[in-house]
Amino acid sequence: MIVITAPTGNIGRQLLSLLVEAAPAHGEELRVVVRDPARLPEAVRGRVEVVTGSHGDAATVERAFAGADAVFWLVPPDASAAPEEVWSGFTRPAARALAAHGVGHVVGVSALGRGTPQAARAGLVTASLAMDDLIAGSGVAYRALACPSFYENLLEEAGSIRENGVFTDTVAADRPAPLVAVADIAATAAALLLDRSWTGAGDVPVLGPQDLSPDDLARIMTEELGRPVHYRRRPLDELRSALLGHGLHEAFVEGVIDMKRAKDQGLDAGVARSPQAGPATGFAQWCARTLKPAVLAAPEAADVH
Repeated sequence: MIVITAPTGNIGRQLLSLLVEAAPAHGEELRVVVRDPARLPEAVRGRVEVVTGSHGDAATVERAFAGADAVFWLVPPDASAAPEEVWSGFTRPAARALAAHGVGHVVGVSALGRGTPQAARAGLVTASLAMDDLIAGSGVAYRALACPSFYENLLEEAGSIRENGVFTDTVAADRPAPLVAVADIAATAAALLLDRSWTGAGDVPVLGPQDLSPDDLARIMTEELGRPVHYRRRPLDELRSALLGHGLHEAFVEGVIDMKRAKDQGLDAGVARSPQAGPATGFAQWCARTLKPAVLAAPEAADVH
């Protein structure tokens, strides 16, 4: 029995699709934890057991983890609380339930940075690493999928790229760093959940095939989109003001700023690439398949969520 949390999110949706196809051949049953079962794809509803509720709720995870052999763990984004509460606070009931039910294996979505000089002051990343320690401390075999920034973050810039030929971030234009496609995270999670021969606790870096700077991204986007795309570096103070203006929790905003600063200082750099499940998606490939349709879509269609 594999339990999947956040099955309607960007990663969970793709993971669920992979596991629904692969699990029967491995003798695995699937259970999902979801607030609103209506959001599950119609094609999978009859092929999974559904536990309705939040996986941050103690009673919900008690039901969900009973009889479970493995769990996919992902903390949903929540900008209304301090980072420690978002990650570790949300996870504490699950850590207790994992131990109580003797769950053997957990695969969690986390972040690169463990062991770096920046790890202790990297805001959201620091909070995510503390969550990993909390889960590992429950006694399960644990693999933290150590992820850099996602290609998919650029979808938030599709309107600016379409209208102005500009995307923004806060790192130096020539700072190379790994990026990754969400599909590769899902594929790596699926492989670990289906072949549970691993033991102990550790990180599994999930990286795209090469490190790319914002200038590299601009060049590749220009080539793939057939229009000029430029990078504008955004000052941290400007980002802080914008996030606070949207009503985000002040401590969460500082967590974002600390993370962005740490990434600019090399938080994600220097990770050795190792074989991972399936081929790593290249940025040009992702642009052609995912970003280009979003940028070329009519504005009213592109803005629908």
